Amino acid sequence: MSIRKAVIMAGGFGTRLRPLTMSIPKPMVPVANRPMMEHIVTLLTRHGINDVVSLLYFQPENITDHFADGAAHGIRMKYMLAEADFGTAGSVKNAQSMLDERFIIISGDVLTDIDISKAVAFHEQRKAMATIVLTRVAEPLAYGIVMTDAEGRITRFLEKPSWGEVFSDTINTGIYILEPEVLDLIPAKTEFDFSKDLYPLMLQRGMPLYGYIADGYWKDIGNLHEYQLAHEDVLAGRVQVEFSAQQSNGYYGGKGLTIAPTATFEGRVVLGDNVVVGDHAKLRDCVVGNGSSIGAGANLADSVLWNDVQIGDYAEMNRAIACDDVTIGSRATIGEHAIIAEGCVIGDHARLTSNVKLWPKKVVESHAIVTRSLVQEERWARVLFTDARIGGVSNIDVNPEFAAKLGACMGMAFGVGTTVVSSRDDDPVSRIIKRSIMSGLMSVGVNISDLQTTSIPQTRQDLNSGRYVAGFHVRRSPNASDRTDIIIFGRDGRDITLSQTKSIERYFFGEDIRRVTHDHVGRLAFPERSTAMYVTRFLETIDVDRIRSHHFRLLVDYSFGLASTAFPQILGELQCRTLSMNDYVDSAHFADPLADVLSESATIMRSLGYQIGFKINPGAEKIALVDERGIWFTSQRLLTIVTKLFLESHRDRGPYRIAVPVQATSEIEAVAAPYNVEVVRIRNSHSAMMEATKDESIAFVGGTRGGFIFPEFLNASDGMYSAVKILEMLSKTGYQLSQLDAELPKRHQVTRSVPCAYEQRGTVMRHAMDHSENKHRMLIDGVRIMDERTTVLLLPHKEEELFVVMAEADDAETAQQQCDHYAHLITHWRFGRNDGHEDLINS
Repeated sequence: MSIRKAVIMAGGFGTRLRPLTMSIPKPMVPVANRPMMEHIVTLLTRHGINDVVSLLYFQPENITDHFADGAAHGIRMKYMLAEADFGTAGSVKNAQSMLDERFIIISGDVLTDIDISKAVAFHEQRKAMATIVLTRVAEPLAYGIVMTDAEGRITRFLEKPSWGEVFSDTINTGIYILEPEVLDLIPAKTEFDFSKDLYPLMLQRGMPLYGYIADGYWKDIGNLHEYQLAHEDVLAGRVQVEFSAQQSNGYYGGKGLTIAPTATFEGRVVLGDNVVVGDHAKLRDCVVGNGSSIGAGANLADSVLWNDVQIGDYAEMNRAIACDDVTIGSRATIGEHAIIAEGCVIGDHARLTSNVKLWPKKVVESHAIVTRSLVQEERWARVLFTDARIGGVSNIDVNPEFAAKLGACMGMAFGVGTTVVSSRDDDPVSRIIKRSIMSGLMSVGVNISDLQTTSIPQTRQDLNSGRYVAGFHVRRSPNASDRTDIIIFGRDGRDITLSQTKSIERYFFGEDIRRVTHDHVGRLAFPERSTAMYVTRFLETIDVDRIRSHHFRLLVDYSFGLASTAFPQILGELQCRTLSMNDYVDSAHFADPLADVLSESATIMRSLGYQIGFKINPGAEKIALVDERGIWFTSQRLLTIVTKLFLESHRDRGPYRIAVPVQATSEIEAVAAPYNVEVVRIRNSHSAMMEATKDESIAFVGGTRGGFIFPEFLNASDGMYSAVKILEMLSKTGYQLSQLDAELPKRHQVTRSVPCAYEQRGTVMRHAMDHSENKHRMLIDGVRIMDERTTVLLLPHKEEELFVVMAEADDAETAQQQCDHYAHLITHWRFGRNDGHEDLINS
């Protein structure tokens, strides 16, 4: 009796093969352009087995869509989807109704050419109830060892032995030949394993259980290294597999190929259908999937490309893997054992060093150097920093290992024997990351003065003491509750300079870190009275008596943030009558303080007759403002009001300048017109705001996100100081907030985001420049186009694949029309098209 039925175990997750298996189950991972399971099906049909049951669990649709009923592969394919993980034997038990005769079990994720017919003949000769196909390997530690007697009868099992238990090099391949009666030994819907449960039970009962030591090739493709070795073996002819290609001039090729006459092939190269190989390209021992393209002069060796991979001109790739829909730019270099998952984009001249793994849809920008694997990150740029900030998903991107390395690189840039100041918010991840950075700094000989849980403005103010070369603060991102930010300060309290960020990056990417000896490890200190010093400096720069004389009645929402540790003392000194909300530090509360309007506080303002309400963000850098009517101002309107207060408070001052971001409305110029002041437009970032304070003629910097800088106190935004400065200016001018809101010019601003891939940004900006060539424009941060009635700002988003349109006009309808019009233009510009329309609104 021969064998006609087979069970393919096809439920594996393939965890150790990630990132190859992020979107497909392990049996569908291709080997030589065919799924591993398809090679198994071919092996079965070669030995006359064409009735197949596939046991599915993880992402079953990938397998059912590919094989369907099996007719296209010369078999009859049925499927059994597991209700739960019942173990290897338990899952086969579920298919018992389909297995009424002798059958073979084989994994769908191994590569083998073992002679199944010989194994079946052995099974019949021994009259076995179960036969385990065995093979010999050089390193059996990772496998289950099976010991047999001279007749092949199994005498002992050892699952995953230690070296001291390696009594044999004969291992279990996971290929089993079973009589149908064996299934009666397996309990239904119970976790039950062949090697751990069924076979020891048969051994205990003295049932005819045999092991057949097979010749031929067998490899469990259990990890990425084995996957690469399997391809090496395929291309070297060590395993008998069938290619979906015909042998040609130096390669095995599919249909529809476009091969340049100057392209060269060495060793064995397998090309799928519709592959393009450019002039002077060199391929040695490679597999190239369907629809892939190899650029001119590209050099590929011992590499595997899946389907629709695009390789740029003169790119180099050695012993690496690129999955479906990967794009590798011109002159990019991919190091040995690099793994690039589906949908990744590698920019021109970028370099992936050896053993780097990219998870799906990662973007590596041009000229970037990637030295570590990217798992959860959204993208990897050629720089670490966004301005002076490094941010990422908490404990995933920004994790302790990353932070310790970053700290060491910071220390290399600052120098041995220097001292830096550190602080954090109350978030537990911030605590972990700060300590890790401190460890890295101290390991390269840098001393730490740790302020512990302290606000950013206080930390910046402490740097003004001149005792430190730099500082850093770790916080939970104010923009996303699952992200962590690391902000690095220079010796003057401003963010570190671009040259300093580049220095840190060079150490980070170059990994040239020099640890110090035991005697030179950095020291850790905890300074006292930092809050008291901050309060003293604060009050020295404020007209305390004027504020006291007004007896302000205030509502202050601390947002469970760090201002609650210092601001109550300041308000007490100013004799303000204050009602506090959320006035203790608690990182468990997260909300955007500038978007959370809190109708409760508005009600309090109206009912109790309070004059002003402040909401200070958790980091104590920004504020929102509510007036005596209970109306919260937008951050743009707040900028206009604070600007007016500052200008009126300094009416008698000589010519000076103020700075506001390019995103601010033209209300600012209208408000400033009667005063002896020049308005300077800057980039819309806190770093640009701080940079502006280096110009001594600039007396005030206003932001569009609730941050304000008063250089006489600090060259960075401080929400507590901004709030008190507003009180001082109100007391000087006699204005009420509602009065200012009613009297000041008002423009309507509309914002819209248009999807725009990173690689399309340059095209959009080029079209925006061409479009605005003969218009009144400002080129500071994006393209700002102005006429007598409207202003439009076109700006690529810093961190997301978006292009931002900000339009303003005297009325909301016109602003909306202009915003929609430019959003439409950007949609066309993304693809290099110009629809030829001029502005919708013409003066």
